Amino acid sequence: MRAMLVALFLSLPILCYASQANSNANPSVDKVLVVKSERALHLMHRGEVVKSYRVSLGKKIGPKEYEGDQRTPEGLYWINWRKQSDNFNLAMHISYPNAKDLQRSKETGLPPGGMIMLHGTPNDEEYPEWFFNTLDWTEGCIALTNSDMQEVWKTVKDGTLIEIRP
Repeated sequence: MRAMLVALFLSLPILCYASQANSNANPSVDKVLVVKSERALHLMHRGEVVKSYRVSLGKKIGPKEYEGDQRTPEGLYWINWRKQSDNFNLAMHISYPNAKDLQRSKETGLPPGGMIMLHGTPNDEEYPEWFFNTLDWTEGCIALTNSDMQEVWKTVKDGTLIEIRP
């Protein structure tokens, strides 16, 4: 009995370290950062990058100005709901337009648009998945490979901040 207690006492620091290492291995994501110029999506925890992915964006360069302009928005938004998509596998909605986007829409008289999503790539018999990951092809959404989207889907909760930078 005494030998068992000594062994337990000696292994306690190792058990504590292993537990701490595992909790640090998968920190919760508190922000999604998309840097359009890098074609990158970064999962963040307390200002540090946890993991990064390559993304495809809207067909045209620059910030979204109005509905149908094929541009990806820029600014601060929220991941506010999700769904399984017939066209793009998994999809997470971005809360575009924000107040700044609505003000611009009011000033220009052009509708801001909506339904900006973070989503996977289509299952297309004519084009393999890698084809979509090599170019900007969306109507203004942010697309990842389907395996990357599955990781993001599991890791990012609804209500998470998403910042989209130029």
